[in-house]
Amino acid sequence: MKQPVVFPGAEGSELSGTLELPEQRPRAFALFAHCFSEQAFGETAARISRALAQKGIATLRFDCTGDDFALRLAQLRAAATFMADTGRAPSLLLGHGVGGTAVLTVARELVGVRGVATLNAPYSVGDAAPPNVRDLGRALLVLHAPTNQSVGIDNARRIFEAAKHSKSFIALDGADHLLSRREDGLYAAEVIAAWASRYVAELGDRPERPGETAQGTVVVEETRESRYAQAVSLGRHVLTSDEPEAAGGADLGPSPYDLLLAALGSCTSMTLRMYAEHKGLPLESVRVTLNHAKVHAKDCRDCESKTGKIDRITRTIEVTGELTDAQRQRLLEIADRCPVHRTLHSEVKIDSRLAQ
Repeated sequence: MKQPVVFPGAEGSELSGTLELPEQRPRAFALFAHCFSEQAFGETAARISRALAQKGIATLRFDCTGDDFALRLAQLRAAATFMADTGRAPSLLLGHGVGGTAVLTVARELVGVRGVATLNAPYSVGDAAPPNVRDLGRALLVLHAPTNQSVGIDNARRIFEAAKHSKSFIALDGADHLLSRREDGLYAAEVIAAWASRYVAELGDRPERPGETAQGTVVVEETRESRYAQAVSLGRHVLTSDEPEAAGGADLGPSPYDLLLAALGSCTSMTLRMYAEHKGLPLESVRVTLNHAKVHAKDCRDCESKTGKIDRITRTIEVTGELTDAQRQRLLEIADRCPVHRTLHSEVKIDSRLAQ
């Protein structure tokens, strides 16, 4: 399934592309940059994108136009930013021709990228310095036509020899620069898709969990499912945290402040349940609604701070059951005794250090 997209480019321009989507939820995302019009290279780009989509890798392809290589790099960065901002951070970069040189240049800047594949790419472009392939730090696949009249095979040799492992080279025997013949495009598509499938688990899945965490220990790791998405491991439980779309996330899970409110709300409800059971109160159910906001200190009558802004949490507690007014008032008082409530009101010291 293909989906046209338009996104902000460099210098206030707009870029357009096509997102090729798998039938199921994508396992990973790829960004495919080429420097020819859809008419010239579109069908080959579409074949490769569709082949990756069949492997579960959603692929955005776009034409990075212009004669200025710096502008093409800016367009590629803009495309990667668009994907990250929409929850599709690329794990795989593909580039044809000068687009291949471009992806080699920017790959190290993109934290989530784990693999780079080039098609008939020149080693360098004009006066621009060659990309630092030696320190690429990503798996590399170089595909090149030995009889390419536009970009000689020596370019592929220089790219391949400069790179460290893991690296692979595939000769596109008999193909031209644009892979004009249908069979050449299909072969390249199958090779790239097969190569990428070896890295899909690493590219698209969450980081491997170290196993069940110890009681009282929480481990938080980036998932690369969106710009800010995190996997939160607590004992044998795993949650997803993210920022809302308005804050640059993809809303794949509750935000950090949402989790803070959830901790206070669940602690409140549990504390009331424990107290009611201990005292034999006819408490049927508890519902806690919380909101968080930054407010001016001067608007808070009972706050110690009188300048700047403070955090205000509004907590509304609903209790049902055959409770007297005195019992209901007592439950409200007990709510302030929940451990999380006390932690938020007490002095908290956070010790931070870098892991060795």
